[in-house]
Amino acid sequence: MNYKQIAELIGKSRKKTPAKVWLRGAFQDEDFQGADFLAFGEGRFWLLVGDYPPIEQWMKRHRARVKKAHVEIAARYSALPLLDLIKVKARVEPGAIIRQGARIGRDSVIMMGAVINIGARVGARTMIDMNAVLGARALIGRNCHIGAGAVIAGVLEPPSAKPVVIEDGVLVGANAVVLEGVRVGRGSVVAAGAVVVKNVPAGTVVAGVPAKVIKRVSDIGKKNKVSILSILRGTD
Repeated sequence: MNYKQIAELIGKSRKKTPAKVWLRGAFQDEDFQGADFLAFGEGRFWLLVGDYPPIEQWMKRHRARVKKAHVEIAARYSALPLLDLIKVKARVEPGAIIRQGARIGRDSVIMMGAVINIGARVGARTMIDMNAVLGARALIGRNCHIGAGAVIAGVLEPPSAKPVVIEDGVLVGANAVVLEGVRVGRGSVVAAGAVVVKNVPAGTVVAGVPAKVIKRVSDIGKKNKVSILSILRGTD
């Protein structure tokens, strides 16, 4: 999808307020027939799951029989649901936010607080570290590391026809920013805190604001500074 299609999808989607309601009251399965939400339970205890407005309307109609209720709202007027993680063959830690429409490669790692927007793709065995943000349609290759707090720009606001492309084997340092439309070449390193505004040649190290080439990756003496740990990848 391009940015216009993504914007149209979000704009025209039915906005929802996903909720869970723990309910105490004497009800039967028949009381929930035809309801536009799910109901689990029996007797005097029930769990209602779904969009909050129809749940709220149902509760108002049955207020005389509702003895007690506790409501938890996961989002408010949300345009898109989160990705169903059951289908993901990767390690996703608690607190990561992955929107439906993103694709997560096998044996990749998504750390706490990472945010991955619609249309973004994460290649196999890539790590998206804590609090990193992948914007809409950001394309991340295989065996990459996107450092903590890094931002890979998306194609929405400001709109951009070209997504960011991070090729295979790239390391992006903590708090670095890669702006929309930039391509970072295979095996490159983006230093921590760098702001990348133009394409990065393969196998180079860029640093600074704006980022500039400072050396070749082959010139780095300590190779462990630009390596990834295979033991951290995988789901076994």
